[in-house]
This record gives sequence, C-alpha cells and structure tokens, in this order.
Amino acid sequence: MGLRHFFSTAGLLVGMLFFAASLTPSLIPREGLVQGVISGVALAAGYGVGVLIVSLWRFLELPVASERVSRLLARVAGVICVLIALGFLWQATNWQNSVRQLMGLEEVPGVRPLTVALVAALVFLIFLLLGKLFRKLFYFFYGKLENRAPRRISAILGLLAVFWLFWAAIDGVLVSTLLHRVDGIYQRLDANIVPDMKPPTATDKAGGPGSLLHWNQMGHQGRRYLALGPKAKDIAKVTGTAKDPIRVYAGLNAADAPEERARLALEELKRVGGFDRSVLILITPTGTGWVDPGAINSVEYLFGGDIASVAAQYSYLPSPIALMTQDAYGRETAAALFRSIYGYWRELPKQTRPKLYLFGLSLGALNSDRSFDFFDIVDDPFHGALWTGPPFRSDTWREVTAERDEGSPAWLPQFRGGAMVRFGNHFGGYDKGKVPWGRFRIAYLQHGSDPIVFFEPQAAYRQPAWMRKPRARDVSPDLEWYPIVTMLQLAMDMHAGIAPMGFGHSYAPEDYVDAWYHLTEPEGWDAQKLKQLKENLSQWNPR
Repeated sequence: MGLRHFFSTAGLLVGMLFFAASLTPSLIPREGLVQGVISGVALAAGYGVGVLIVSLWRFLELPVASERVSRLLARVAGVICVLIALGFLWQATNWQNSVRQLMGLEEVPGVRPLTVALVAALVFLIFLLLGKLFRKLFYFFYGKLENRAPRRISAILGLLAVFWLFWAAIDGVLVSTLLHRVDGIYQRLDANIVPDMKPPTATDKAGGPGSLLHWNQMGHQGRRYLALGPKAKDIAKVTGTAKDPIRVYAGLNAADAPEERARLALEELKRVGGFDRSVLILITPTGTGWVDPGAINSVEYLFGGDIASVAAQYSYLPSPIALMTQDAYGRETAAALFRSIYGYWRELPKQTRPKLYLFGLSLGALNSDRSFDFFDIVDDPFHGALWTGPPFRSDTWREVTAERDEGSPAWLPQFRGGAMVRFGNHFGGYDKGKVPWGRFRIAYLQHGSDPIVFFEPQAAYRQPAWMRKPRARDVSPDLEWYPIVTMLQLAMDMHAGIAPMGFGHSYAPEDYVDAWYHLTEPEGWDAQKLKQLKENLSQWNPR
C-alpha cells in the first residue's frame, strides 16, 4: 500500500494551507518548539477539513476521479505541499521579527525551520493516528449496527458511540490524571514557606502576633503579598511623608468556606485599622492567589501609604486551570468577600469612610466583575474598579466593547463618551473621554496585544473586530485572519506566549500608575512627580 492510500491528497493540500497560515504572526512572539506545536495542530486541523470534504463528496455520491488521474493529482499535490512548506518556513523568521520589533525585543536570525518542521510533523502524525483509530472504531460500530438499523441511522449511532468513547478516555483518564498531578505540584508550591521570608512581628500587621489570619495559612502568594510591599520609608523618598500601607490577605487554608474566610478578612481589616485609611482596595487575586505587585505598589505610592487593601485566595492553580476546574468557587469567594467588606463599609458614615475601589487582574478581573450586582449597589455605590487584562469571558467587558461608541476601535473602545467606563493602555486613553468622568468609575487596562483579552472562539469563522484597521500599535501589521488557524494561534498565545513587560498579558507598573491616577485622582501629583514614581517602580526590588 503506497503513501497515497495512507494519506488523503485533499487532506494534505488543505492541511498544508493551514500549516502555512500558522507560520504567519499572531499577537505574541513564538519560539521554535511552540511554533512547531501550533503548526502541527493547524496541519492536523486542515487535514481533517480536507478529509471531511472528501467524505461528504463521497457520501453525496458525486463523481470521483479515475485511479490514473488520482495518482497524477497525488504527485502534483505532493510537489505543491513541499513548495508551500519551504516558502512559508523561509518567510516565518521575518514575520516573527515583525512582532519582536514592536515589543522592543532583539530580532532572531531564524525560527529554526528544521525544529518547526520536525515538531509539526510529530504532532500531525499523533493526530493522524488518533484519527485513523477513530475511523476504525467507527467502522467497527457501524458494522455491528448496519444489519439492525438503516444505513444512515447506523452511521450516526456509530459516530456517537466513538465520540463518547474518545470523550470518556480523554476527560475521564487523561485530563483527570493530569489535573491530579498538577494539583499536587501547585499545592506543594502554595504551602512552601521561603526561609528568609519572616512573619511580621508587629501586632498591627496581618499575620503577626494576635492576627486572626495565621502566617502559615496564607499560602505562598499571600505571604509574598504581605511581606514584599513598600514601607513608609520607601514611599517617603518619592512623596516626602508617608505611612505604612495596610495589607490583609485571607489564604485558602484560613477557613473551609468562602464566607468564613471573608468574615476573617473583614475582622482582621477592622483590627488593623484598614477602615481608617483614606482609600480601601478590594482585590480579587489571580488563580494562584497572586496579587500583581506593580498594581498595588503603584496605588500605595500615589496615596502616600494612606491606604489599605484586602484579598482572599480561592485557588492555588494557574488561572487557565482554575477557570476550567474552579470557576464557580472563584466567583463565590469574590462575591463573599465583596458582600462582607461592602456590607460593613456602607454602614459607616459617608463623611469618614474610605473611598472603596475594586481591583482584579486576568481571572481576578473576571471574578471581581462577577462579585457584585449593580442593582445591589445603585443606592450607595462604591467608588470604582480597575480591571486589568480582563479575560474575553468577562460579561461587562464584552457588553461595553460590543456597544462602544461609533468610530472607536475594539482594542481601545469609548463607551457613552466615557461617563462611567474608560479604557487605557501604555499609549494612554483614560483622558480621552468626551464627557466628564462620573463619580462611579470603571477603568480597564488592556494591551492591544493581550491574547487573554482578545481571544474569542468565533475567530475560527470570522475576523475579530480588533484586527480591523486602525490597529493597536503593538499588533503586527502582518497579522492576517485565517479561518480556524487564527483561533488556534490566539489559543496558543494565551497558554504559551511570552511577551516582555508592557505587552501581551504582562502589565508594567508604569501602566498601573496612569490607570490608578486617572481613576482615583490623588492630590499633590504633577507630571514630573509621576515620571519619578514610574522610574522608581520600574526599578523596585523589595529583596
């Protein structure tokens, strides 16, 4: 049996077109191994499309080419596939460098075409063998059913049986085993206590003597958040005078239920005087429990340390895994903490209570958005929210972006003149409102090159709005939309893309300074002092 009988000619042709398209740039620069994986997946996807087209053609009993013509077409297709592969692999270096140049990275001499080709071939063969196994199982079930049911009914039942079998194997065996191992790894990392990271010794510090939240129950990210922030002396170098900021963190092990952790966070915040500060930030961390230091440090400097912040952990897994496995738990924890803090805050005298803001990055932004209902706060709203890198599933973000003012781009929308919601990035945006920013404010910080924000499953069959011109300045002009392939590229960008600080899903402290400054309007700052603060934060090293 020749290769022509092992491979589908139409499948290889369509697959090679998908392979070629996968080498074009997306939002994030790609290394050779990552590029090989996505190109292999694209090749397999295209091959599947080609096979499906041929199967449908035969199912409809349309005329087919003779054996002689089929052999000739196979040879011609083979030559075309080789030429396409070589041509696009040769050009791939320039495409990747077009993205790297936008992000200030050094150009690479090549994307290792041989590495890409070999990895892509391996990935493709794995999917091809799985596809042939699927086919054999289908004909097995079809053969058992064809004498007991009509031909088309047998085919449908056979397909359903194989889909169920594959799903049971993948979801019940592979995924569960992988998640179990990943869960164990991150559980150990979360419990790890760095030897030189000592608990506070002052009684007015969370985690210190008399604290309701114990140091060894806060998790790795919680301990980092409490221990590595700026002190009054650090802030005073920029502002002149300052206080020690107040930070409170309820770790996942502080209590079993989200409501109990929220209650402990509230009582601890009251104990250390958090409600006596001028500003209070309610933080929803990422999946691992991480709080971006650039986000909280910047606002602590802007208010001279006269600020308190509180967060509650809901997971120790990375955000993508937490989103798949603990989506409801993250939302419940964020909602419980909001109800606890906001419920107490709204009972305080309006003249003396702190300004209350919400903050979340990535999955934290999604869960922070879900933590409250506008109808519950309309009579006494908190002051605003900063949501950074909001995932594409964020409801408020999707609604505002879809209903943006005419003429504003999807990557930096304007919504109803900027009266309540404004968007910004490292190129500005918060001062572009056509009407004054109201008392209740929502600010989004998002890079045009952030795949967490701009991925959408619909990219498989339609061009995303953010790809239309004019584009964000950090998006390559060589980026084009291709059916299915672009969606695969963006999905890989989300999980394996690496971008320097200030691009993609990496948000720089300087970006946070602008976002917090426009959102909260702290007093005593001018352009020179803000520049000095940005320089200070860019060099911040707490150790």
